[in-house]
Amino acid sequence: MEKVPFRSIPDLLRHQATKQDARLAVKFRKQGNWVTLSYAQFYNRALMVARGLRKLGIKPGDKVAILSENRAGWIIADMGILCAGAVTVPVYPSNTPDQIAYTLNHGDARIVFISGKWQYRKLLKVKDAIPMVQLVVSFERFLGEPGLPLTTLYQLSEIDDPITEQERAELEAVVDSIEPESLASIIYTSGTTGIPRGAMLSHRNILFDVFATMEKVAVLGDGEVFLSFLPLSHVLERTTGYYLPIAKGAMIAFADSIEKIAENMLEIQPSIMVCVPRLFEKIHSRIYEHVHQLSLYKRKLFRTVLAIGRAWVQARYVDKKVPLLLALKHAIADRVVFRKLRMRFGENLKFCSSGGAPLDPEINEFFWSIGVPILEGYGLTETSPVVCANTFSELRFGSVGTPLEGTEIAVADDGEILVRGPQLMMGYYKEEAETKEATRDGWFRTGDIGRIEGRFVFVTDRKKELIVTAGGKNVAPQPIENLLKRDKYISQAYVYGDRRPYLTALLVPTLEKLLEFAREHKITYNDLEELVVHEPVQELYRQRVEAVNTDLAHHETIKNFVLLPRDFTLEAGELTPTLKLKRRVISERYKDAIDRMYAADN
Repeated sequence: MEKVPFRSIPDLLRHQATKQDARLAVKFRKQGNWVTLSYAQFYNRALMVARGLRKLGIKPGDKVAILSENRAGWIIADMGILCAGAVTVPVYPSNTPDQIAYTLNHGDARIVFISGKWQYRKLLKVKDAIPMVQLVVSFERFLGEPGLPLTTLYQLSEIDDPITEQERAELEAVVDSIEPESLASIIYTSGTTGIPRGAMLSHRNILFDVFATMEKVAVLGDGEVFLSFLPLSHVLERTTGYYLPIAKGAMIAFADSIEKIAENMLEIQPSIMVCVPRLFEKIHSRIYEHVHQLSLYKRKLFRTVLAIGRAWVQARYVDKKVPLLLALKHAIADRVVFRKLRMRFGENLKFCSSGGAPLDPEINEFFWSIGVPILEGYGLTETSPVVCANTFSELRFGSVGTPLEGTEIAVADDGEILVRGPQLMMGYYKEEAETKEATRDGWFRTGDIGRIEGRFVFVTDRKKELIVTAGGKNVAPQPIENLLKRDKYISQAYVYGDRRPYLTALLVPTLEKLLEFAREHKITYNDLEELVVHEPVQELYRQRVEAVNTDLAHHETIKNFVLLPRDFTLEAGELTPTLKLKRRVISERYKDAIDRMYAADN
């Protein structure tokens, strides 16, 4: 897989636009109706953006930012930037004005594409801090407020003026001039700890990852439909939910929003979805909430059927041999129970891929059992991102799979995972010392702790997130948090205990279950802050935590907890765009509550 069949990302799109010009490439909602673009139309729209950028003086190597939620305009702008030989600098749409200013300044962005008025107002708040920004280009038309030069995507593209033959020849000469090693994008890490760094990814980095991933999964056919809802500003969705579908000639359908995923799955009938664990956790929780409301007989039946599903998955995909009796039992279970559950995802779903954070193995097995395969993988922004993945032919629950072809993975003496391969970034933008520190002898130090068993890689935690207790015990918090979140009364969990005598936790209740409990026990309260400290509620959660503790080693048990009256959120800066906990932010924000949990025993 060292050899990538295309020189650049625009070269790939041009090939598809020529080879299968009428095939549908993009589907999105516009003014209440679904609209589509063929590959030829998509490429033409990208060339129009490139034409507009060149008229504004954008040259190969210049930096252009995109600050927008997922939508068709995002990928049209990105392809236009790349067709102009320029470099895309994505900015998370959930970022604060100060975070946006940092990325634009550090990334040297001269032009910024935005979704609309909400993002424009963020820019206005920091307009004096971003003097290098020459123009803001909005995907939506609105009345601009004075302060920053503003135009629309349609105006920049001169949408009513077709690309002339001369313009096409000039633009395609630029595409031809892009070297595989040319910088394609600077993607800023989501920053669970410290200041975000800009990972420089070349066209070759990304295209290697696309084609190696496609070759590894090996079940992608013609006519695939990818449902896009994760942030395109994150490398996981960018590579596997956008560039990879183009390489396969598939259609990318944009969800209305993450809140409307369930509705959009039934409308769009996707065959592939790129997801993060939090989505599966929520669906799993909702299914089990429904199961808990069934009669005792039906609950027992569900457990029996699920056990058949798990046994069949193990036999089919791990042991590679399914006994006849198990096959018959599974066929009945599938017809009676599993098919009904699968229908929530539409009728065409082949598989989901999961990355960005560890997926609880029990939840993963559950979805495989009902016929919704989740191919869990692993990677980082710095590795474009995929370095390994589970597949239908190589599957181990609890692992993140086996390496892509041409990719090497090793484990250092201290347990840190090391990666080497063609998808490894060019370096951190303007951070030569940090690049040297992170990359030694061609090996990238991932910051993740793990192990290798045979060909399978297991990631246990982030190196910087490992808890070392006062007693010297090393504890990985994520597996404990996953255990806590399996409980129907717990929505989110944060485990703490570094240099402390024992572990404690911040718990976010599952609101519906908590309110139901309050009604059943006739608890009176004015707001959630008052409800979570009521003694019956506290006693309920003491019991739930104790139940989890029985499955943990003594030094891993939770000795104290605080119930929070609200979720950890992106908007509050407590989650990354892939919904991982920002531990440093949470520990600082809830320092007083954490200190009280330890002061109680002094």
